[in-house]
Amino acid sequence: MLEQLLIFTRGGLILWTCKELGNALRGSPIDTLIRSCLLEERSGAASYNYDVPGASYTLKWTFHNELGLVFVAVYQKILHLLYVDDLLAMVKREFSVIYDPKRMVYDDFDETFRQLRREAEARVEEMKKSKQVMFKPISSLGKKQGQQMQKSGFKGGNGKKSGGGESGKDGADDDNVKTDFLENGHSNGEVINKGKENGNHNTKTGAFDVNKLQKLQSKGGKKANVVVNKVSKEEPKKKPAKKNRVWVQSPPETKLDFTDPVSENGDAHMAVAPVVEGASMMDKDEVVSSDSETEDEDESETDKKVDSKKKGWFTSMFQSIAGKANLEKADLEPALRALKDRLMTKNVAEEIAEKLCESVAVSLEGKKLASFTRISSTVQAAMEDALVRILTPRRSIDILRDVHFAKEQHKPYVVVFVGVNGVGKSTNLAKVAYWLQQHDINVMMAACDTFRSGAVEQLRTHARRLQIPIFEKGYEKDPAIVAKEAIQEAARNGSDVVLVDTAGRMQDNEPLMRALSKLIYVNSPDLVLFVGEALVGNDAVDQLSKFNQKLTDLSPSTSPRLIDGILLTKFDTIDDKVGAALSMVYISGAPVMFIGCGQSYTDLKKLNVKSIVKTLLK
Repeated sequence: MLEQLLIFTRGGLILWTCKELGNALRGSPIDTLIRSCLLEERSGAASYNYDVPGASYTLKWTFHNELGLVFVAVYQKILHLLYVDDLLAMVKREFSVIYDPKRMVYDDFDETFRQLRREAEARVEEMKKSKQVMFKPISSLGKKQGQQMQKSGFKGGNGKKSGGGESGKDGADDDNVKTDFLENGHSNGEVINKGKENGNHNTKTGAFDVNKLQKLQSKGGKKANVVVNKVSKEEPKKKPAKKNRVWVQSPPETKLDFTDPVSENGDAHMAVAPVVEGASMMDKDEVVSSDSETEDEDESETDKKVDSKKKGWFTSMFQSIAGKANLEKADLEPALRALKDRLMTKNVAEEIAEKLCESVAVSLEGKKLASFTRISSTVQAAMEDALVRILTPRRSIDILRDVHFAKEQHKPYVVVFVGVNGVGKSTNLAKVAYWLQQHDINVMMAACDTFRSGAVEQLRTHARRLQIPIFEKGYEKDPAIVAKEAIQEAARNGSDVVLVDTAGRMQDNEPLMRALSKLIYVNSPDLVLFVGEALVGNDAVDQLSKFNQKLTDLSPSTSPRLIDGILLTKFDTIDDKVGAALSMVYISGAPVMFIGCGQSYTDLKKLNVKSIVKTLLK
């Protein structure tokens, strides 16, 4: 049963709802659809499933892009209503006729909707009946044909045994003998030729001659034995004898152990000079991507690829001047195909590029093309708006403000760094600590990577250079307990921020993912940062989606914490291949909060959305 059908504008003004359909919806499926699907450029999907405790809905929608209207149908997920798509298309057609931008109430559309709904339901019922009628005679006909085939087969066999026959029947039998030989894989030219010469068309000529077959097998066996004997007669080649290695017994003269002497508490005996590297790039407004390429790329090449249709010069010029009536999907496909290839060359995951192009196609289909504009430029402008909307954070990412707010409540601000192996979590944690230090914030590091050898020593080295306290408990400890004790120690010592370093783990490693889920559940951090490489392509989708999925499945809480932000590392090594930022933001919905772009503590930047979009569309 259809639960609800709504018509509203892109600005959010509800024009009409069906008051006769069911009770009030549980939860907020329409708001969730707008927030997580339509605004996130996922409108190219066929449907959206909304699941909350006590309710499970499926939502389908369509757009009227020229009028700026959205039509949404809501029904129970367990039901498979076949008429919803047709009903939405008919409602869209009829409502667009009576739509007036100055009009706000459409009570007279109720009766029209009842008729359209009855018509759609009747059409589906007729379709079901026609399918049932079509399947019944086919099955019965198949049984009759099978019985006739069996009878005719038995008759043919009797005819062969009787040996009587006309020439046509004999010829058919002869053909059957040939095909039997070929199908069984034992066809022999001599046997077939003999049958033709003798003119004997009896079925006995088609039988296998067992004696001849045994003779052929024996000949083949003899040849094989001869080959084996020849091989056995050859003597195996002698392998060269292995020479004994001569080991040098004298001890090495050079010193191999350069480790600094460290006490049991982890404090070095030797003093380390504080690092002075200047201001962090986080406080500078710089362009993230390189602008080595020219701003205006040669658009003539793309226009040639996109508009490579068999049109005359006058026709194409007239359309660009007068504009086209309404854009259709076939008109958009060449431009979208070129745009998808361009995004994939910039390291955007294929799945993400395809979904973005589908969403842009849905938003442009039915719109009127303005005068003096090309389809390629219209598609590119729509894609640019979509990319800016996706990459722009939907919430505040001002960490300094959040730190001061936590400081007023007399508790430390906790940041947990998570990610796969080798992406640079510890190094970029030190960069964030250096940036916070420059804003007069007391920082403490927590060495919760108790799995990888050398992880504690690596973080201890950064802490020495930055003159930052570090909390460590060594290896083979529960990271959740270590983080909890570190937060308690920070509260006692008056530290403002606790930066928690965790072990690198692959998204499929369930034991380590379970430990990470426990750490987040026990300590409830203020920010969970996913550290990812800017070098990844399609793997970015797999990493982030599985990290979020594991954190959801393995958490004992009913409302588990997911990834709150992204830190992209090695951004200085990718030139214009900046697509990983788009893939990660699209799949997780979390904003890019930091960008690592070098090896020093100052090499930490903010994401420049306009620069990224410009680089993606070059």
